[in-house]
Amino acid sequence: MPESGKFDLSDVFQTALRVIKDPAGFYRTMPRDGGYAQPLIFIAVMAVFTGIMMAIFSLFGGGMLGGISMGLASVIFIPVMMIIGYSIAAAILFVIWKLMGSTQNYQTAFRCQAFASAILPVTALFSLIPYLGTLASIAWGTWLVINASVEVHGITRQKAMVVFGILGALMMYSNYSSEQMARQMQERAENMNAQLEGSVKDMENMTPEEAGKALGEFLKGLEQSTKTE
Repeated sequence: MPESGKFDLSDVFQTALRVIKDPAGFYRTMPRDGGYAQPLIFIAVMAVFTGIMMAIFSLFGGGMLGGISMGLASVIFIPVMMIIGYSIAAAILFVIWKLMGSTQNYQTAFRCQAFASAILPVTALFSLIPYLGTLASIAWGTWLVINASVEVHGITRQKAMVVFGILGALMMYSNYSSEQMARQMQERAENMNAQLEGSVKDMENMTPEEAGKALGEFLKGLEQSTKTE
């Protein structure tokens, strides 16, 4: 991506293709400095493109109105969240790289992380596959960090693979566990909602005494399920 300061969308996508197709070659020639404007623009473009993709996906799940609402929210909030998230991640990587012997400054660390956002639109497709999408996204991101470690920060490939391989595996385990728990909670909530709707329909044909007894049994079952969790 040229550092002239002139915005060119085609340059942004050409840079993204370079990161995806040849991460080692890209990081080897990536300018170490030049300001924050270009990397920030790059993240924003990748995030907006990802938000548009998510909006299109949501049309198939939430209907036209839900899809439009999700689309607007995605295009507005995803770039902001991504810029903040990548800035924090760059700070963490900066500390790790320093501990590993890098002599580069935070701006270089930020640029390494910012251009890694090239994979965002592709990982948005991965997210359609439960569990596998999260694992593939972390694995790909870890591979980019390893290449940046070697080509930009002068760290040996073996050392980078050991350190970031372990960190990537821990992130995979944490994200897999969180996603599994979230899906289980969603399934339980849907089951409880279905039971409640069924109980309400049954109560319509009950006497007040029968309805009170049924409601008590439902609340008792709800209390027991909460305790077991």
